Amino acid sequence: MGTDTVRTAPAEDLKREQRGWYFYDWACSVYSTSVLTVFLGPYLTSVAESAADADGYVHPLGIPVRAGSFFAYSVSLSVIVAVLVMPLVGAAADRTGRKKPLLAAAAYLGATATTAMFFLDGDRYLLGGALLIVANAAQSVAMMLYNSYLPQIAPPEQRDAVSSRGWAFGYAAGSLVLVVNLVLYTGHDSFGVSESTAVRICLASAGLWWGAFALIPLRRLRDRGSATREAALPGFRQLAATVRDMRRHPLTLAFLLAYLVYNDGIQTVISQASVYGSEELGLGQSTLIGAILLVQVLAVAGALTMGRLARAYGAKRTILGSLVAWTLTLAAGYFLPAGAPVWFFVLAAGIGLVLGGSQALSRSLFSHLVPPGKEAEYFSAYEMSDRGMSWLGPLLFGLTYQLTGSYRDAIISLVGFFVIGFALLARVPVRRAIEEAGNPVPDRI
Repeated sequence: MGTDTVRTAPAEDLKREQRGWYFYDWACSVYSTSVLTVFLGPYLTSVAESAADADGYVHPLGIPVRAGSFFAYSVSLSVIVAVLVMPLVGAAADRTGRKKPLLAAAAYLGATATTAMFFLDGDRYLLGGALLIVANAAQSVAMMLYNSYLPQIAPPEQRDAVSSRGWAFGYAAGSLVLVVNLVLYTGHDSFGVSESTAVRICLASAGLWWGAFALIPLRRLRDRGSATREAALPGFRQLAATVRDMRRHPLTLAFLLAYLVYNDGIQTVISQASVYGSEELGLGQSTLIGAILLVQVLAVAGALTMGRLARAYGAKRTILGSLVAWTLTLAAGYFLPAGAPVWFFVLAAGIGLVLGGSQALSRSLFSHLVPPGKEAEYFSAYEMSDRGMSWLGPLLFGLTYQLTGSYRDAIISLVGFFVIGFALLARVPVRRAIEEAGNPVPDRI
């Protein structure tokens, strides 16, 4: 399965599947952009603050939590759910060969939870946290299955380009919907709705978009079947079995460790940037939406440009260069003056130029390191740190703020993820890792 299936499939059939595959990024990236990155962080924080006691704490399940940390903790909790579910679903997908029904179930569970965010008003912070956890976990499972199609629909020499186009599709959709969100949010009075209602409409519309456009990949992608029929193990046992199998491929595991570290930093910046901008820099929601829109637009160009750089210099070197850029950009963010939107836009531009490419090339590079027939199972481990699902970064961000009361200290605490990730990735011999995984080595990697 995997590469052999790709090479024997008719070229037009593969192109059709690739085009359908791009559309899942088009469908779900609106959730990542409008919900996770722009609206839900500041809005859920304000809902939690309205429910807080005189000292600024809410008490979910009797646990005292600073209202400003509730969103970050909810993101962290979502990955615990994902860690339990993804290896189980990934192993079931590989062993039955039926990825598409599982992708449909995860996508529509996430879309439903996102649409239900329309009902997040008043002091319903617990409802917001619960819906966030369900949507994030479902998104993580769906993206794991979606990513695992890459080795099956693209031969090795095409994967950097195909992966980069997928990310570009996603950021293009995010840009388009953010423009509509910006019109609704800034002109909510002229539309006859309150600011809160406008935000809730934006949240719910992301779920409707996700569900509607998910139909396209579900029609075009096809299941390949599987040579094995063993039953998947229960949650923790399946996770342990996956880790044991990965230990047979230590270089694949070494790359995954590097990715988990630096991507934890990337995803935490994405999920907490709006909170930093609103709470620390005192920027309005319209400014934040405009900055995120700039990120989305530049990320389309960045993903495609870094895909071309990877063809010239190799994916590994290009990713390492992006990590240097991430470190410098994040360090600059610490010194941003409050109430100065121009400098926040400059920071957003820097993030946009490296965001899409670093993610797209990491995905395509990892696809070369996965043993054939283990795509979904291995991508379950990969996905644990993707799309804001990482737990350590948000937890560190939330704890730093809780201990210091400073979002600047919280944002600078994330620099270590990029420095350590760079050092770990630089040590991975990717050509030997691809060979040991049993895959053909592209001319330039």
